[in-house]
Amino acid sequence: MPEKRSADEIRASIEQSRQELGTSLVRLRDEVHELTDWRAQVRRNSERLTVVAAAAGFVLAGGIGGAASVVFGRRRRKR
Repeated sequence: MPEKRSADEIRASIEQSRQELGTSLVRLRDEVHELTDWRAQVRRNSERLTVVAAAAGFVLAGGIGGAASVVFGRRRRKR
């Protein structure tokens, strides 16, 4: 059988839970802000993003150049 708690104990428990919830909400808000701050993400990952952008540019340039050579018939001639 569960032990009975006094009204003061119940109030103290509710207050503690309320404070813990408030702390959790502040922590959650900070984490959400950190995860959705794209400027901070770019600053933290600038080197990686530079490499990815360079690779994407290289692939796009090659892809466009390759397609243009097929469309305009500028293929390399075999010697």
